[in-house]
Amino acid sequence: MAGDRLRRILAELAGVGGSARLCEVSTSVIGVSGAGIMIMSGDVPHGSLCSTNEVSALIEDLQYTLGEGPCVDAYRADQVVLEPDLADPVVPRWLAFTPPAVAAGARAVFGFPLRLGVARLGAINLYRDRPGPLDNDQHADALVMADVAARWVLDVQAGAPEGALASSLADGADFHYVVHNAAGMVSVQLGVSVTEALIRLRAHAFSSGRPLGDVARDVVDRTLRLG
Repeated sequence: MAGDRLRRILAELAGVGGSARLCEVSTSVIGVSGAGIMIMSGDVPHGSLCSTNEVSALIEDLQYTLGEGPCVDAYRADQVVLEPDLADPVVPRWLAFTPPAVAAGARAVFGFPLRLGVARLGAINLYRDRPGPLDNDQHADALVMADVAARWVLDVQAGAPEGALASSLADGADFHYVVHNAAGMVSVQLGVSVTEALIRLRAHAFSSGRPLGDVARDVVDRTLRLG
């Protein structure tokens, strides 16, 4: 059965399309409203590899900006995260992420970790515009899709020059380079880790009601220094 699922997914992915095709196929094969893939390393999200529509793009951006959500939890816990009713969960979570995600039209969200052996790469985020759990077939398809996506990312990156990001990963992706640059600067200025610097940037953006990218640009342009 798993072999049949794998063959069906690989047939859908055949041909051109790059990383964006991973999200498109995730949506069509699993039968959800949209999908996104977040790439992470350590405790730090690098950004979104792909997303299928405005809602999935917003979900990816919210998770990156706020540091919480289904992909973040799936990656950190290395397990599937399921929230079948985001607007009325049994146990409330993601207090900053949930209101804007629901307002955008996400009523159910599901995170499936990307991993291959001991390598953890990020997570696939699936959303649906109505509440309700994934059925057994959808859940099984999502597990296979996550495995395929992880292998694709590793295979593509293996062909890149050492220290460089493969062009197939960078094309169409949103890796928030200005935020990473700003986190590096704050790390040096304050003598803290890059992870702590990113937390400081997020906190400043949240408290000031500004987009994280705008705060990061101010840091890089040296018009803002975090104390």
